[in-house]
Amino acid sequence: MVTRLFVQTVLWLAVMAVLLFLPAGRVDWPGAWLFLAETGVLSIVVGLWLAMHDPALLAERLASPVQRAQKGWDKVFMAGVTALFCFWLVLMALDAARYRWSAVSPWVQGVGAALIFISIAVVSLVFQANSYAAPVVKIQAARGQTVISSGPYRYVRHPMYAGAILFFLGTPLLLGSWYGLALVPALIALIALRAVLEERMLSAELEGYAAYAARVRYRLIPLIW
Repeated sequence: MVTRLFVQTVLWLAVMAVLLFLPAGRVDWPGAWLFLAETGVLSIVVGLWLAMHDPALLAERLASPVQRAQKGWDKVFMAGVTALFCFWLVLMALDAARYRWSAVSPWVQGVGAALIFISIAVVSLVFQANSYAAPVVKIQAARGQTVISSGPYRYVRHPMYAGAILFFLGTPLLLGSWYGLALVPALIALIALRAVLEERMLSAELEGYAAYAARVRYRLIPLIW
């Protein structure tokens, strides 16, 4: 399992490196190297923690993004958001490194790095609280999935998506691309749509979820939505 974790992480980092450095036309791009290093190291650290404390969840996280038990609409979502994410990386490379349309100060890039760190910290708290935090939308009946209301789930119903929003905000700042930041609302809208559709499934198919949703009012951001 640990070997698979390292292999998949390295492959994903390699894909992102190609999507960043190839359109950038250069490799002397500190922001991109920092982004890859931070996300790679933190992903490995969280993955190793899962290997020791929740290998079943790690197996779910390393599984295919398209699965038999997965809802059909989520398969379409995963394909669409993956394509948009790849386009986003290319856009930021063109903006920040090749044509340099944007000018971002170092302290703003530092804020971006901090947001990425916080986002992965939030996700790690989700993993500690929820052993069913699979990357795809499905009911894990074989694992006896139940409603989770502890940890960050006491405050919002989708804390992992809240962490993803911080990642989406931090990435263009660290890479130095205001054009990349301009695309973030579209990514957030997709995450919000997925949260709504996922809740419909959970309310219909997971016992106790409707009561939990009535008790915890906010989906992503406390006091807002």
